[in-house]
Amino acid sequence: MAIYDTGVPDQLLTGMRLARGAIGRGELVVIPTDTVYGLAADAFSAEAVQRLLDAKGRDRSAPPPVLVPGVATLDALADPVPEEVRRLVEEFWPGGLTVILRARAMLDWDLGDTRGTVALRMPSDPIALELLAETGPLAVSSANRTGEPAALTAAEAERMLGDAVAVYLDAGAAGAGYPDAPAHSGSTIVDATNLEHPEGRLRIVRHGVIPDEEIVRVVGAERCA
Repeated sequence: MAIYDTGVPDQLLTGMRLARGAIGRGELVVIPTDTVYGLAADAFSAEAVQRLLDAKGRDRSAPPPVLVPGVATLDALADPVPEEVRRLVEEFWPGGLTVILRARAMLDWDLGDTRGTVALRMPSDPIALELLAETGPLAVSSANRTGEPAALTAAEAERMLGDAVAVYLDAGAAGAGYPDAPAHSGSTIVDATNLEHPEGRLRIVRHGVIPDEEIVRVVGAERCA
């Protein structure tokens, strides 16, 4: 286990190389995101995802979201993708919005008890995006033990997760892009699964860095619960 300062070129190169290798072996990596630090695992390795849940002290009833490298991955992982969701991701991706959709049935993964859904987000942090571009989608939950505040620094994450993580990538304090959000705020999570029905409405399930009123502005009040 080691912490690599991504602001130092040599450490950035070494840290990214070791992070890619760790993900490939089914190990855990802590990465910066634009909201809080994240605990990352290969989304298509059931063993790695279980390792992530164990490290956090969670059971399968709390499956991790999946971070993606670009909007194109949305259609590869979810179906259907309602028009309201396309407007939301055009407005807020990359950024602090997580969208729950129906997962494509043919996907060979096990994120936990998802009931056929997947929570997707494209972060705006450049380190996270670079790693995602090389590894593909990652299961990523906040880098903390369940019940503790989400980590805003790599050191906070290391204090809570220790040797359960193979590589820590340190990019300074997280959340600077959302100065008006409360400390330790994660992404705003919306459940869009009911939008596939004509009378269905989007539901905000976690209030995060994207204000509720911004979600309503884009989707329309008539389509929000």
